[in-house]
Amino acid sequence: MSATVLFDAMFRRAVPLTVRHMTGREQRFDPAAWCRDDLPGDQTLLARCTGPTLDVGCGPGRLAGALARRGCPALGIDISETAVRLARRRGAAALRRDVFDPLPGAGRWHHVLLADGNIGIGGDPARLLRRCRRLLATGGRAHVEAAAPGTAGWSGPAVVEDAAGCPGPAAVHGGAELPWACVPIDDLAALAAATAMRVLETWTEADRWFATLTVG
Repeated sequence: MSATVLFDAMFRRAVPLTVRHMTGREQRFDPAAWCRDDLPGDQTLLARCTGPTLDVGCGPGRLAGALARRGCPALGIDISETAVRLARRRGAAALRRDVFDPLPGAGRWHHVLLADGNIGIGGDPARLLRRCRRLLATGGRAHVEAAAPGTAGWSGPAVVEDAAGCPGPAAVHGGAELPWACVPIDDLAALAAATAMRVLETWTEADRWFATLTVG
């Protein structure tokens, strides 16, 4: 996300955003929530991270920082320089890096986090999960936050809008459009199978939906 959105969120200004696909399907986000110390449902996600964890799209470091405070080795990555700076301020180890770039510890991470809808990064969930599979150690697990069951899934170029329906400042490639995807929890099993992974468990907490995936 852009510096403008992140700084607005840090100061608790209202910056709700909608990512809208060409079909009219949409996904809504509140970046201010990502800047809180924790969100309802976070604890069930963090409890499953019992070893070295890579937080993909860490934003301002809510989860990576929480893991660090628990003494769990964790690294956050994000393409936003501002996000990385805020994550480090929170005590998280963080790098400005794309998930598809060369990364430290590739093939050795025990856990990979795709929280806050980050299964949508890049607009191609299958490609992202294949990348996560390569980042994980043998027996490693990916913890994914997905959309609610019954949500219409979509992928591809999407437009970012603010609450007034105007092009939002959240685009990360210099425009108001970004590649994104929305994956409902009930589509994850098929998606995992297509990427040589499988769903170990699903759960819900505080109107959020999660799944743990592993290789094989």
